[in-house]
Amino acid sequence: MGDFAKDINSKFENNRVKAMLNIIYTANWIMSTQNDFFKDFGISQQQYNILRILKGAGEPLNVQTIKDRMIERSPNATRLMDKLCTKELIERLPCPNDRRVVHINITKQGLKLLDLISKKDRKNLLENLTEDEATQLSYLLDKIR
Repeated sequence: MGDFAKDINSKFENNRVKAMLNIIYTANWIMSTQNDFFKDFGISQQQYNILRILKGAGEPLNVQTIKDRMIERSPNATRLMDKLCTKELIERLPCPNDRRVVHINITKQGLKLLDLISKKDRKNLLENLTEDEATQLSYLLDKIR
């Protein structure tokens, strides 16, 4: 098991400061690992999140709904969707009732990519935790927020 203090060769004024910095350090490690995984598929973690949201919805969604459901809020969500559209993983559908509203739909190609990603052996970043520990971790993270 790693030791955060040793990893960054540092001491902390108290355990709350250490815990906060450890959360940030771990979040960055997770993001880096995830970005490396998705690089093989030509998309980012945020783009994957958009595809997953659209698949789960089972129907076209407007851009604001997608932004609201994203795990990592992104001011660049429209740009992310532009790139997915260019790759033909999503499509824009004009709203028949309001020209200002555009709905986003996942394409067959987008669904195939999600299927391919799900079949790829993905490192379980929480494999060192038991189910009870994972539950406790989620509880503590929720408690922080």
